[in-house]
Amino acid sequence: MQTRIFHLHALSALHCGTGQSAGVVDLPIARARATQLPIVPGSSLRGVLRQHITDTDPSNASTLFGPRSIPSDQDSFAGALALGDAHLLALPVRCLAGIVSHVSSPFILRRYARDLARAGIAMPEMPSDPAEGEAKVTPKSTNIVKDKLVLEDLDLNVQKDDSLTKWATCIARRVHPGDGDSQDDLINRFALLPDKILSFLAETATEIRARIAIDPETGTVRKGALWYEENLPAEAVLWGVFALSASNNKKEAQRSEEELAAAMPSTDTLLQLGGKAGVGRGLVRFLTKENSA
Repeated sequence: MQTRIFHLHALSALHCGTGQSAGVVDLPIARARATQLPIVPGSSLRGVLRQHITDTDPSNASTLFGPRSIPSDQDSFAGALALGDAHLLALPVRCLAGIVSHVSSPFILRRYARDLARAGIAMPEMPSDPAEGEAKVTPKSTNIVKDKLVLEDLDLNVQKDDSLTKWATCIARRVHPGDGDSQDDLINRFALLPDKILSFLAETATEIRARIAIDPETGTVRKGALWYEENLPAEAVLWGVFALSASNNKKEAQRSEEELAAAMPSTDTLLQLGGKAGVGRGLVRFLTKENSA
């Protein structure tokens, strides 16, 4: 079973929630328990992928995901697809210069590099960690103002780093395959922050929206019907791992991992993830195929 990589690129605000909360935000997004970094649960993604493949390639849906119903033991088999959570790779944050910066941290890049290595994908040498109160940016960064990177209300010293350009380029090529302008835009807005600052921004720089419900009889706001929802902002980038095993479907000829990999969505598939689809949340690009240009 070979590890493979997928990426998610949010085209709209993304809400994969955890239900009600006792905090200020009524509907928070899902986060990893240990790190408190945003995630898209594999269970959410798996259900959406199953529906997409059922609609586009129904012959492979049950092979990849298993049967929808099991009338007898003889009809049961395990799906060939194992799918993990999607983890935050780059968070778009409001910036004084250049409008937005795509930020990551050494902790995130090391986890990403580890998963890429398991998938047999070579990456450049890791850039050195930024010092406290410092941000590393690419030499052609559009986010610098007076030798500072100003994110939300944070004022960080800037160090230009060529090795970061190599990393940003590798990420951009996977997120925007074949789109040179979008690749350049991501590279020139990419920044590496200390882990502590990225953790702070992952808590405070997400998108909070107020929602209301209208009473159909009065045409005014229903009493008590004001709530707040948290979203990952549009342009967020996440990654995750998946693996395929040989087909276990007894009703068809056994297929190899590579044959089943060809049934997965292509390099640029649009999906709707999470809740609030009716108000435009959750439109993402799902990318699995390797592309180095």
